Amino acid sequence: MTALSPETLYWIAAILGLIGLIGIVLPALPGVPFIFAGMAIAAYASGFEEVGKPVLYVLGALTLISVIVDFAAASLGAKRIGASKQAVIGAAIGTIVGIFFGFVGLILGPFIGAVAGEWMATRNAEHATRVGLAAWIGLILGTLFKVALAFAMIGIFVGAWLID
Repeated sequence: MTALSPETLYWIAAILGLIGLIGIVLPALPGVPFIFAGMAIAAYASGFEEVGKPVLYVLGALTLISVIVDFAAASLGAKRIGASKQAVIGAAIGTIVGIFFGFVGLILGPFIGAVAGEWMATRNAEHATRVGLAAWIGLILGTLFKVALAFAMIGIFVGAWLID
């Protein structure tokens, strides 16, 4: 079995990076992990001469932070306005279930989950709606954070590559 050529690895890295860029806008794809995978493959293809392992460790940590924020954002948005534990769990479940319903599910899942959880806890429709909106705002803010983090990672990677 022969190893892939550096050129092939660079193409794979570029494709993963492009998929990742799409994924930071379309929540169904794990965008930041794809971007990181592309960066890691590119660094490997260069024998870690252009981008060293310490930089990849930093980028890996930022990727982990992004994944945590991505899953927690809607739940934290609901919790911030005093949502019940059921609403926070509902927002998290709604985020996960929403993945299976495409873009609309990703947008509405956290809202519906938080509203359902809060309704079960309090039977107050007005408060449950506010909690759902807070979950949705948390999701939007989490996505914006993820986009900013992805571009910061790209900047760090490019900077490390060029500074060599």
